Amino acid sequence: MPMHMTVIIPAAGRSARFAEPGVLGEARSKLDEDLGGRPVLQRAVELFNTRDDVGAIVVAGPHEEGAYAEFQLRHADRLAMLGAALCRGGRTHRYETVRAALEQVPAEATHVAIHDAARPACPADLIDRVFAAAVRHDAVIPAVAIDDTVKRTTDPAEDDTGADPLEAILGASERPTIRTVADTLDRTNLVLVQTPQVFEVGLLRRAYAQDDLASTDDAGLIERLGEPVVVVPGDVANIKITRPADVGRCRAIRGLQNT
Repeated sequence: MPMHMTVIIPAAGRSARFAEPGVLGEARSKLDEDLGGRPVLQRAVELFNTRDDVGAIVVAGPHEEGAYAEFQLRHADRLAMLGAALCRGGRTHRYETVRAALEQVPAEATHVAIHDAARPACPADLIDRVFAAAVRHDAVIPAVAIDDTVKRTTDPAEDDTGADPLEAILGASERPTIRTVADTLDRTNLVLVQTPQVFEVGLLRRAYAQDDLASTDDAGLIERLGEPVVVVPGDVANIKITRPADVGRCRAIRGLQNT
């Protein structure tokens, strides 16, 4: 049976970690950042809209009525030209957003690819690799090996080292926090997971029919069903924009200049 792929792009997040530390002012969305004359969100959609193996794209924006109206004003016309449909996402959690978008998946779809809106630099050959594996496996994710040493730390605590006792008593200074190493982890077989993650549509619907949907990614819901998730090689260029410096890295990877 031929594959009919629908791509879901969750775009309802609030970019809470994107603000520069210590900078005041109105928060900005990382999805509106410029990548060569087009916003990050549009660049993410462009990864898929010209592919012959993609039949539909669903972008899920903010849930709140006012925020969704602003989202439409900024993005609806451009995304419509790329063939992407919009819907309102979840109120609080990412899984709510994906579940809302899943309701918009066309009946003829056999597979769903879920891709982070904040990964606009995903190489085409990575998408090829994941889609090809999805022909043979019902759940496929890309991932890269961890090259650095991985340590578990304690929770942050106040650092009293070198503190002025009088200032501490008077509350005249803010005490910095410090972590200590709890243990060093064995990184054998540990990987960093990326998107797009691709699932057979019936399996994904079954995963989202579970009672407890709390998970850091969609593959986690598949794992909870006891179903296998196949891992294919990811790409270090497929970075996720989390902080402002990541935008510059994406521009460099894609060879784009900001306007």
